[in-house]
Amino acid sequence: MSKLYIVPTPIGNLEDVTLRALRILEDVDLILAEDTRKTGILLRRHKITKKTLSHHKFNEHRFVEKLSDRILNGEVMALVSEAGTPGISDPGYLLIRECIRKQVEVECLPGPTAFIPALVASGLPSDRFVFEGFLPQKKGRQKRLNELKEETRTIILYEAPHRIRKCLHQLMEFFGKDRPACLARELTKIHEQFNRGTLEEILAMLGDSDPKGECIILVGGR
Repeated sequence: MSKLYIVPTPIGNLEDVTLRALRILEDVDLILAEDTRKTGILLRRHKITKKTLSHHKFNEHRFVEKLSDRILNGEVMALVSEAGTPGISDPGYLLIRECIRKQVEVECLPGPTAFIPALVASGLPSDRFVFEGFLPQKKGRQKRLNELKEETRTIILYEAPHRIRKCLHQLMEFFGKDRPACLARELTKIHEQFNRGTLEEILAMLGDSDPKGECIILVGGR
């Protein structure tokens, strides 16, 4: 039976994987992995020997047609990202869209997504929020920040650790230094950390060094 499974994988702690996800990874014909090395660690931990194929943002445009045709012709595949749920600031959307266009069944499992535990534990309002993922690096960045400064919902951003300090400075410029915020990093890992306070206070907490690990910035709405 042709099908594409979207399988969330742990964002840090390897115990955060469902029994259903493991069963599907064991049963499919092929696992499409953003990073085969990291996926390999998870598979070996659970003694899964299924074949993997690299599928990431640098090759997905080239292979989406071929892979969707293979699924259409009877193969069952699972798509996993480096961590978390595919398609959320990770590769996956193009293949999912093409499979749907070809009327191939797509089934997405529930599971880990980094911004949800960050939001819930941030202390900021979680009843209404907007997920922005990564802001544009250059073109359009200031325009987007200018639009977001009027946002009344909690704002969730992903950012690389070496750009955190610069990002906090920009957020203070557009939102004001006293806007409540939270910096969450290394979620579910040994060094998980939450810095809560105003944007200015969080920047001061970092000192002169950049944080390490995956980072999520949450900013209170206007």
